Amino acid sequence: MMHPQHRLSRDRRAGRSGRQQGIVLVTALLILIVLTVLAVSMFRNYGLQERIAGNMREKQRAFHAAQTALQYGEYWLAQGNGGSGTACSTLLDANATTPTTQICSNALSATQVASVPWKSNANADIGVNYAPPSLTVSTVGGTSSYAITPRFYISPLGLDLSGLREIYSVTAMGYGGNSTAVSVVQSVYSIKSGVIDAGGP
Repeated sequence: MMHPQHRLSRDRRAGRSGRQQGIVLVTALLILIVLTVLAVSMFRNYGLQERIAGNMREKQRAFHAAQTALQYGEYWLAQGNGGSGTACSTLLDANATTPTTQICSNALSATQVASVPWKSNANADIGVNYAPPSLTVSTVGGTSSYAITPRFYISPLGLDLSGLREIYSVTAMGYGGNSTAVSVVQSVYSIKSGVIDAGGP
């Protein structure tokens, strides 16, 4: 026969171990919750980093498209195509069978440069489209195509201080694979005149 005091001490030990198991369970659940929160935040952060990398890639593609158009505009000027220009009110195409490129006497305003694609006061597209042969344009965009054809705009700034060089502003814009990734670049380009006034009679 068991003495009542032994039974009581055995019940106390059983109660203590039962409470300890409950504490272990609560602690394990808390650790599991913390690990779950950490895992979810890591996955969310990973997705954000991928989106940032994708946006950076599109911005770089837009910059390269704009830079290509800018370099073509400078090349075109260097071929002896300088002058005072005419007022531009339409979109020209440097890639046409008969390429059309011109210097625009009406410079782009700061508002026009900032809002792309460039529009005239009559809301018509202006500038010169230029796409190198390897550039594919698609309205749906994508990783291997561009949303809109790169464009440039040349306007005269006058002569330099020596009076020997004509100075031009060449502004170009380019898009990435979607219409939200856009880049605008600008350069000041000078051409030395082939004719010099020697001041003779």
